Amino acid sequence: MRLNRIVSLALAGAMALSLAACGGQADTASSAVSSAAASSEAAASSEAAASSETAATVYPVTLTDQAGREVTIEAQPEKLVSGYYISTSLLIALGLEDDLVGIEAKADSRPIYARSAPELLDLPNVGTAKEFDLEGCLALEPDLVILPLKLQDSADTLAEMGVPALVVNPEDQELLNEAVTLIGEATNTGERAGALLDFADEQEARLAGALEGVETPSVYLAGNSDFLSTAGDAMYQADMIRMAGGVNAAAEITDTYWANVSYEQILAWDPDYIVLASDASYTVDDVLNDPSLAGCKAVENGHVVQIPGDAEAWDSPVPSGILGSVWLASVLHPEQCPAGEAAAVINEFYETFYGFTYSEN
Repeated sequence: MRLNRIVSLALAGAMALSLAACGGQADTASSAVSSAAASSEAAASSEAAASSETAATVYPVTLTDQAGREVTIEAQPEKLVSGYYISTSLLIALGLEDDLVGIEAKADSRPIYARSAPELLDLPNVGTAKEFDLEGCLALEPDLVILPLKLQDSADTLAEMGVPALVVNPEDQELLNEAVTLIGEATNTGERAGALLDFADEQEARLAGALEGVETPSVYLAGNSDFLSTAGDAMYQADMIRMAGGVNAAAEITDTYWANVSYEQILAWDPDYIVLASDASYTVDDVLNDPSLAGCKAVENGHVVQIPGDAEAWDSPVPSGILGSVWLASVLHPEQCPAGEAAAVINEFYETFYGFTYSEN
């Protein structure tokens, strides 16, 4: 699995170049893949040059985590515990799935694990952010534990017992990038982390170039369990919409993360598109047939869609989060960013960092 990913990395640079102009025709995707294969040798050389500039982590190393805590790691960790689905997914992308000895509860609800590292489903779980199993975590004798901000107290307890524990808090794109860099340095996978960040940066730049000067439709992003819950401007989802060439209808909400709104407020915003969270408990048809939304522009025009969730929820700050913008751009601006090109980028990402082809579902 790791060999496939290393080979795929050689193709990633060429793929990014071949897709640099997002505004081509849909059949550009297949020629882009062919171009990537033909240029693999050049891409491999470029990667080798870049890797020589990526310094390996020298242990012991002291890092400042996203809770502002200083954490010293004495030696390269060989046994990892992740109590957070975002850090677990990131560790897979960094090629460290074989080093994981424990992960968060409900792993079977994460399709990305089954598709990229099914062996993780048999690992002991260390509970949730609400009920972390400190004793169970210690029994696994980890060299490094990675926890979300909600479990900072548990991280402090682990540290007091001699177990290094990093706290991450990837609430927006910048914080996600910071978390990738932090974990890459902690685990001596800086080169891989850099490739992951480069992929996202290249896609963001590609979208910005293709969408320069286009009209930006307003987008109402509806929450998982409640249609009347939406992401304010401080949320990762707002970045996703912006990079896709849209405007968050709820951008005026800046004092909280998820906000409860009313039908009257949605009608006043009158969004051009309504986008449902990938794991919404209701359907597109439910929204289209909701009498309370009569007269809403998005409903009247049939512009109600749901974010795909076949691997991960792209509307959350996971390593693949940039794909939410790639996909949404193809919905909001199909002429500038055809669906075929988006599919090629999505496949390339998962082949490179997770070892499977997304379209083979």
